[in-house]
Amino acid sequence: MSRTVTLQLPEDLYLRLQQAARATKQSLEDIFLRAINVGNPPGWDDVPAEFQADIAALDRLDDTALWRVARSKKTEAAVSDYQQLLDKNADGTISKEESRKLNGLRAEFDRCMLSKAHAVALLRWRGHSIPPADKLQDYV
Repeated sequence: MSRTVTLQLPEDLYLRLQQAARATKQSLEDIFLRAINVGNPPGWDDVPAEFQADIAALDRLDDTALWRVARSKKTEAAVSDYQQLLDKNADGTISKEESRKLNGLRAEFDRCMLSKAHAVALLRWRGHSIPPADKLQDYV
């Protein structure tokens, strides 16, 4: 399904897109669609189904709340528990109960990481300056 939209573009933007269409031998419509798609807020379609609702909910948060999500961290105790269970799993010494706990923690850590990454992407799309990659450990 598609929809027709009429909008006014500044002349300089129209000319840039027109030049890009000529240079790449693409239709102006294809160039417009690409520009809109690239400039779209980040989506969550590629996120595993069990996390999509949580990630989609981030789109409705204001910037202050998104910064809180982006800067959130797991406690040292949670990280330590997770690491111990990962080590036991790698050694083959993990019990069934510990394995269930590890699966729960893995889902919790995955949800946290995906939320943080999506929050950072949304903040960037909304025009906020995001630290360089080597400084992102506090965020993602």
